Amino acid sequence: MVRYALHAAIAGMVLLYGSPALADPSQDILRTMERVADWELAHPGSASVPASAPDTAKSLGWVVGTFYTGLTALADRSANPKYAGAVLSLGQQQGWNLGPRPFHADDYEVAQNWIWAYRRNHNPQTIAAVRQRFDAIIAANVSDPLLMASVPGNKDGCQRRWCWCDALFMGPPGWVALSQATGDPRYLAYADKEYRATASFLFDGQQVLFYRDSTYFGKTGAHDERVFWSRGNGWVYAGLARILTALPAKSPSRAYYQDLFVKMSGKIVTLQKPDGSWAPSLLDPRKDTPPETSGTGFFTYGLAWGVHAGLLKDPSYRRAADRGWALLAKAVKPDGKLGWVQQVSSEPDAVGLNDTQPFGVGAFLLAGATMHDLASQP
Repeated sequence: MVRYALHAAIAGMVLLYGSPALADPSQDILRTMERVADWELAHPGSASVPASAPDTAKSLGWVVGTFYTGLTALADRSANPKYAGAVLSLGQQQGWNLGPRPFHADDYEVAQNWIWAYRRNHNPQTIAAVRQRFDAIIAANVSDPLLMASVPGNKDGCQRRWCWCDALFMGPPGWVALSQATGDPRYLAYADKEYRATASFLFDGQQVLFYRDSTYFGKTGAHDERVFWSRGNGWVYAGLARILTALPAKSPSRAYYQDLFVKMSGKIVTLQKPDGSWAPSLLDPRKDTPPETSGTGFFTYGLAWGVHAGLLKDPSYRRAADRGWALLAKAVKPDGKLGWVQQVSSEPDAVGLNDTQPFGVGAFLLAGATMHDLASQP
């Protein structure tokens, strides 16, 4: 009777969930991505934004823009048309415009989403504002110093250029993508010039990590560690994956970005915590750091992308990506809300179970997309 009851229970589980032998991990990942995206779409503006940065909650800002960048990755893989529809609908509502600051990379992160839309609809109006903005930036030929300090007569200071590491996600992937979409080499040339300047300034060759900006040179954290911010380096690492995705295999620019990506990958895997996360402060020596999901999402995305692209061949990279995704999936509540996202900041900070932000969801969706691709391989 006991054996019969056990067989009956297993049979019932198969009816409910399908045969374990026939389970498709890629579809499980896709369902998780859809659940998280559905929650975010149903709760716009639900995450708190500091009073000092109210503009970040706007639809054309980087906070929301990064979520929609993740949504484009989901739309490319889901059979449900609502995800692509949400991106296209936002673009139409906003007139395919960019944020108000003419040079600030945070205000043109959304260009990546409009270029994605252009590749679908081939409507020049979709990227008209992007081209106009980028053409004006090239023409201005700004040469401000990259020190994070005020520049006389310019309220944006050095941020008319990419003087903080987050900007290497907000800006160059869009420039590279526009160059490929239009066939205009000027956009790639600008991205190459500015990217190399920023990397030369903010990259620490010994630690193989990026400082957030020049104010963090030599800065130490609460536990005497040098401050290398997880999400900041995640922005850079994810940006590299997006640049390399857009660049043709034979592009003369490819070797530079690929070399930097591989170098960072070798360092990043050594900093992963046993639970699969990366600490908010990457060199924090404590064992009990919180499982922050925005930095972890970007690192998992980049690692999985690199494995799938054949750039990261050692099995340790795949294991790190798998552990990262397992941690991210655990941070999703039953209703689809993603937790443990450090709030808007410029450095490592406290984070809690219920903390979420649209940009954290964007990182999650990018990670899920590349994990889906890995799981779909024969």
